[in-house]
Amino acid sequence: MGGYGQAVRPELEEMAVPEREALVREIAASGAFDEDPVWREVFAAVPRHRFVPSYYVGTSGGYERRSCDDPDPQAREQWLRGAYQDTPLGLVLRDGELLSSSSQPSLMALMLAALGVRDGDRVLEIGTGSGYNAALLAHRLGDHDLVTTVDLDPEITEPARRNLAAAGYHPAVVTGDGALGVPDRAPFDRIIATCALPSVPPAWLEQTRPGGRILAPYATGVVSLTVQEAGRAEGRFLHTPAYFVPLRGAAGSRPEPPDPDGLPEEAARHEPFRFLLALTAGSLDPREAYAVWERAERPQRERYGLTVDGDGTRAWLDDPDGPDVWPLDPAGRTA
Repeated sequence: MGGYGQAVRPELEEMAVPEREALVREIAASGAFDEDPVWREVFAAVPRHRFVPSYYVGTSGGYERRSCDDPDPQAREQWLRGAYQDTPLGLVLRDGELLSSSSQPSLMALMLAALGVRDGDRVLEIGTGSGYNAALLAHRLGDHDLVTTVDLDPEITEPARRNLAAAGYHPAVVTGDGALGVPDRAPFDRIIATCALPSVPPAWLEQTRPGGRILAPYATGVVSLTVQEAGRAEGRFLHTPAYFVPLRGAAGSRPEPPDPDGLPEEAARHEPFRFLLALTAGSLDPREAYAVWERAERPQRERYGLTVDGDGTRAWLDDPDGPDVWPLDPAGRTA
């Protein structure tokens, strides 16, 4: 992908200012800044377009590439406007499959606010992407050395490092298996993943201080775990759905959610119910999941949680010690 670290044409830099202001207003209207308003200032300051000099958007025929150095002026303007849409952008396309993306900004804002970053925190990001999220964290914390970002593929980390440096940010960018964390930079106060997990890697718990937080996409949701002691963490899901590129490396895989064939159409199409199917895949069949869902008065995502400890991973509804607990094995497959 061309354009990384290159200067954007001055007329596009001027156009970027109102585009960024409009995006920040849209994110604010979604409520994503409500939990921690300081992130509004951060998103207003960090230029997203500098981190996506080229990207892919989905079309009916596959993917269309947009670039800041397109010879057509109208295409360059389309690239800039797209960079400030509240949508995810594909970054690395290999054999027709997206390996990396820049997440939807409003979801990024919601996750960063939920991460609960405080001044002086050491933060590890799993899934470097374009480098934009690491730049937001570095801007928020001021001390760039407090931020570490890791990704498996140098095709991702090297452009991200150049993007970050060109924008004036210098967090530690590591090429490696994110499932293993970054032990040389540990311990961390916060770990945030921007890729979907098959399981919560034990290394993350080991590298997070007691009282620290791990925020990660899991089963089409985002779970916020508090590390209570070495090897144990527990917490609930955020209210929002989330669909991310999967974590690559040594973390294993999760079973596919079952198809809700034969269930009432209102359940089959109901997004929170489909989340329950994804969360309990391999443990509850669709009819068992439907019985739980109806008995619990159709719970939303934030009523579910995870516990991770030496006995593996357990998903639960309302109470980790209550009647609705579903064991998951350490590899992320239901027992």
